[in-house]
Amino acid sequence: MAEALADLVILSNGPGELSTWVRPVLQVLSRRPQFSRVSILLSPCPHAGGHEQAVAETFPGVDRVLEPQQFFQFLLWGQTPDAWHWHPQGVVVFLGGDQFYAVAIGKRLGYRIVTYAEWTPRWLPWIDYCGVAQPQTLQKVPRRYRSKVTVVGNLMTDIQSSVGSDALLDQLGWAPDTEIIGLLPGSKPAKLRIGVPFCLAVAERLQQHRPQSQFIIPLAPGLSYTTLSRYACASDNPLIATYLGNSATLVQSNEELPYLCTPRGTKVWLWLPSPAYDVLMHCQICLTTLGANTAELTALMVPMMVILPTQHLAGAPIGEGLLGVLARLSFVGAAMNRFILPQGFKAWPNIWADQEIVPEWVGPLSSELVAHYLQALLASPSRLQAIKAALREVRGEVGAVARFAQLVSETLIKERGAEALVIRDAP
Repeated sequence: MAEALADLVILSNGPGELSTWVRPVLQVLSRRPQFSRVSILLSPCPHAGGHEQAVAETFPGVDRVLEPQQFFQFLLWGQTPDAWHWHPQGVVVFLGGDQFYAVAIGKRLGYRIVTYAEWTPRWLPWIDYCGVAQPQTLQKVPRRYRSKVTVVGNLMTDIQSSVGSDALLDQLGWAPDTEIIGLLPGSKPAKLRIGVPFCLAVAERLQQHRPQSQFIIPLAPGLSYTTLSRYACASDNPLIATYLGNSATLVQSNEELPYLCTPRGTKVWLWLPSPAYDVLMHCQICLTTLGANTAELTALMVPMMVILPTQHLAGAPIGEGLLGVLARLSFVGAAMNRFILPQGFKAWPNIWADQEIVPEWVGPLSSELVAHYLQALLASPSRLQAIKAALREVRGEVGAVARFAQLVSETLIKERGAEALVIRDAP
């Protein structure tokens, strides 16, 4: 007897969750063809860059993606623009957003529900299973629900490069001893307006001390060379004139990577393939803004310096909801953002370790001071190795994605087993 067709429904929201949770889980599940159709439902996210649907559609085995603007219509009424069909069996998997959405949609479709929780599993009476990142999370779970909870580990620990260092440098046309410095200015306009000129200024200052260095910006999914270059253009980005940052010109040729060229001739190369793990893994250090990229660098064990310049916080509001809206008003933006800026550590490796294992600078930063600090780090291989060792420890063991994918697969197997028992027992 042929197995019944089954749907895999993945709930997610932001760019970080898509790249670090959804993509690797789907890569494993695509090798286990138990599900005849894969759907991704994107809920609205304040950190979204607007390209999430296009990114999700490129993932292996994905058949359809519900965009955030259509999410609540489906959540409340079960309606989709194309009147999606659903198989009788399926599993709803939560990988970002609000865990309640998984419960509501799972009950609506009559599917089993599996969630992933970094910190706190919720709605345990109404879900089937939950994979958690940390063993200590089990202590918070009431005893009667512990059978539903499995420690799978941090899903981001399985990120890895597919290209060797020599092969990558040969592909780029760089010498074997090339020092690569990654620059990650962000993915959303609010961050790019500040991050791009600031990173360019740091690169220009740093190259005066380290002429052997190569600087590279891995483009966030959905960004093009032209779009990124606009944030380095003074006529398109007014912050350059008032901010401690640099302009640059986009240079493209058929013989080498495109790059941004600063007024003093510093080249910052642009890397389009996504995810950019191949190039990131071979960086000596990365200068990055806050976000999921700090988690990805942790998984790759790449030393980093995390920065959040606050000179123009009105241009990059941190808050969400009503406060976030107020923070976007020019006359209250700066004051409001300073008020709602989260306290404590903000970079993921420091949050996980509950101590500063990578430098995290927040405030009215200058490119000169940041470049000076990076120069000191690069001149001290022992400090970089200490950061790498700390990242390895906080990253934990690999294999979390395979364990979580197994939990999803077993959930469908149990669903089919339960249905077979019902059919066999029927009169």
